[in-house]
Amino acid sequence: MTDATPAPFDVRLMNVTAAVLFAGCAAMLLAAAGWWTLRNPAFALGAIVIEGKLSHNNPVTLRANVAHKLEGSFFTVNLRTAREAFEAVPWIRHADVRREFPNRLLVTLEEHVPVAYWGPESGSAMVNSFGEVFEANVADVENEDLPRLAGPQGHAPEVLEMQHVLEPVFAPLEMSVTQLELSGRGSWRLTLDDGPVVELGGGSTADLLERTRRFARTLTQVAAKYGRRADALASADLRHADGYAIRLNGVTTMTVEQAAAIARKNMVKAID
Repeated sequence: MTDATPAPFDVRLMNVTAAVLFAGCAAMLLAAAGWWTLRNPAFALGAIVIEGKLSHNNPVTLRANVAHKLEGSFFTVNLRTAREAFEAVPWIRHADVRREFPNRLLVTLEEHVPVAYWGPESGSAMVNSFGEVFEANVADVENEDLPRLAGPQGHAPEVLEMQHVLEPVFAPLEMSVTQLELSGRGSWRLTLDDGPVVELGGGSTADLLERTRRFARTLTQVAAKYGRRADALASADLRHADGYAIRLNGVTTMTVEQAAAIARKNMVKAID
């Protein structure tokens, strides 16, 4: 058996040239088809469908505010840019944007659920149920009794968790935590409804919880010794190792020297 005779050079050259021309024509056809597809009015964005439970935003307003920021057709619109545009709207926590053939965007939105105010009363920051700080119009908050939390940047989840830990401790006293603050040095301070300020100090969550429970458990008995109820509390300091100090409305405090002076005065009157 003999080997096949190689094709002449000019034949091989013609075959290669034909293959190249065929590939080039195919590429041009594909490019033309792509160009036609991208610019065909049938694939222009025709609708933005918004889904999700919305309390602070209106779908019509959302579409009007975001649509002009979206560029391109169904195939070329940047989904990341679209998502960021929706998430820049006040109250929107997360946006999921998907294409829906042939010319629609399906947008699923999740709003922030505020559980506390954050920072000073003059600000507009709030904390959501995930411990995330966000900015929005506080006038839109439906529940005006939300607590106010404060702390160093990045510590909102820690402060929110501590508020959840301490709030049930005061329930038997029919009191609630209206403010909770974490200082830069790690010291905690809370304010109860009607204004009493309680200095908790620092330490682990377990330490703080133990001190607070001891205080709440004995406050009624301590106040009763001075003829007062627990709601007469004006302030408390729980930073002492073996107990706590309190100030009660209607109960006057004095130094040892002041008490001795009053005792001497009363003794003189008795002699007279």
